[in-house]
Amino acid sequence: MAASGATATDTAALERAETLLRRVAGSRVRTGRPLAPLTTFRVGGPAALYMDAESDEDLSAAARAVRETGIHTAVLGKGSNVLVSDEGFPGLVIRLGKSYRWAERDGHRIRAGGAMPLPALAGVALRHSLTGLEFGVAIPATLGGAVRMNAGAHGHAMDEVVETVELFRLQTPGPQKVSAAEAGFTYRRSALPPDGVVVAATAALAPASTADVRALMEEAREWRRATQPLAEPNCGSVFKNPPDGHAASLIESLGAKGVSVGGASVSTKHANFIVTAPGTRSADVVKLIRRLQRMVADRHGIRLEPEVHLVGPFDVTPL
Repeated sequence: MAASGATATDTAALERAETLLRRVAGSRVRTGRPLAPLTTFRVGGPAALYMDAESDEDLSAAARAVRETGIHTAVLGKGSNVLVSDEGFPGLVIRLGKSYRWAERDGHRIRAGGAMPLPALAGVALRHSLTGLEFGVAIPATLGGAVRMNAGAHGHAMDEVVETVELFRLQTPGPQKVSAAEAGFTYRRSALPPDGVVVAATAALAPASTADVRALMEEAREWRRATQPLAEPNCGSVFKNPPDGHAASLIESLGAKGVSVGGASVSTKHANFIVTAPGTRSADVVKLIRRLQRMVADRHGIRLEPEVHLVGPFDVTPL
């Protein structure tokens, strides 16, 4: 994204949006909210406007603010797949609150709120002896974020289990239910509308032995502990795997583990992870991503596509 300075019109729009939001959400609306602590990279600037949404009424207020002021919006879950600009986000950041963290079972189906952590949802499936979500125990995401990006691990992904997605549209306000086919799932992405906040989803699972489900979950946990830099801030996998290949193997073949730009460096434990040290700038991370892309393209003729999403203005062309 191209960086742009605030204008008088921008300021007026933000003030009007804040007024509309506070009428409904009160103190759950904040200005200048630091976003770095809400992301797993632990870098980036503040949100001009921020709201913890606890109801569809809150989301309706956000929709009205968007319609009347034209402010940009971003939805944040666990913050595990995003890189926030050093300048922050110049519009409204929405984060679903505790009222969207719930789960209910109906036979072999589990319906849950968009703020439900995926590992916790995998635990719900375990308690009901249902299989299909074991891979989710190793993904630090909310259900909403995991559905939107079609998150996956261990050869499995959300599109294998998601049956329906429930959205709240901000541009065309109101709830909307979308089938898995309509969601347009592909590798690490979906075709869900950009203005759609995933407020709930239903997963269709299958009965299984509790012991077997537990064993698969523990295998996923152990793999994550053994292969990923859990003790250091990171966003998860930085690049999508190219067809018939693995991003980590391509990067490792270049001897790029440990390569750094500023406070950002390629993990020595997993080559497809970038870790950050205190004081790291988001610009450091972007520059390192670009360096790795160039290195892999020069050596292997493959352009790695990032999984990480940029939030806010960056003084570079989009990755």
